[in-house]
Amino acid sequence: MTAMLSTRDLVVGYDGRTVLDGLDLDLPADAFTVIVGPNACGKSTLLRTMARLLTPRRGSVLLDGAVIRDLPTREVARRLGVLPQSPLVPEGITVADLVGRGRQPYQRWWRQWSTDDSRAVERAMALADVAGLADRPVDTLSGGQRQRVWIAMTLAQDTEALLLDEPTTFLDLAHQVEVLDLLHRLRTERGRTVVAVLHDLNQAARYADHLVAMRAGAVVAAGPPRQILTADLVREVFGLDCVVVPCPVTGAPLVVPALTQASTIPAATPLAASPATPAAAPAAAPAVTPVAAPAGSPVDGA
Repeated sequence: MTAMLSTRDLVVGYDGRTVLDGLDLDLPADAFTVIVGPNACGKSTLLRTMARLLTPRRGSVLLDGAVIRDLPTREVARRLGVLPQSPLVPEGITVADLVGRGRQPYQRWWRQWSTDDSRAVERAMALADVAGLADRPVDTLSGGQRQRVWIAMTLAQDTEALLLDEPTTFLDLAHQVEVLDLLHRLRTERGRTVVAVLHDLNQAARYADHLVAMRAGAVVAAGPPRQILTADLVREVFGLDCVVVPCPVTGAPLVVPALTQASTIPAATPLAASPATPAAAPAAAPAVTPVAAPAGSPVDGA
């Protein structure tokens, strides 16, 4: 795959502390890349630097081969949509108004709101499935709805790529799947390049075409999840003993943590049969065979 975003000898830090030191990385275009790793390993720092929100001490970020710091700000805003962690919602703003802010890179003093802007906002809200919420105040929405609105705002920028820092944090499982399904559709149906930081390793393996595993500010492994996600990698990156098996639904790698003696879970106690109903003999469990994902599924090409 051709790299859209790359880093070369990237050094980034805060307050005298180095977080990324000499990092070289290539992120493919037209792919869903997920960055994983333990807390404080540099995932968010890497994403923010690639989005030009942080200035490196040394090295560079390349966008299609050009040094991103040398590109005009407006051009970068038209090519990269960025969703940081827990963005603040302006008080009382409606969904349509917030999504409309994604059109700011296209505004000039001589070119105000146009029919093209209106179409872009309508298209973005339809893609994110928030068109029915257009007149609702954003601060009255559920967590999943609000996150879809933020994604719609980045879509309204009409960019080639989306960079999202922990887009599923604080969401329940149903809303996490809702957001990740949307990002997957943007990649498969709209050809967007998606780069996201996630904490859930199994979700990353299910949705990513390209997985980047980091530890202590360095890239330990990068590539398709089915090729790189092994028990040895999980042990090296997270310090966790596990087994990696095929998911029975998708065939993607599924990480199952091993139990230690201190955390051994006792076997479940069978439920007593109701005295009014004789206990039926349990049916034999069917053999579970990994199912190959259909083309266009979240693991297709992973």
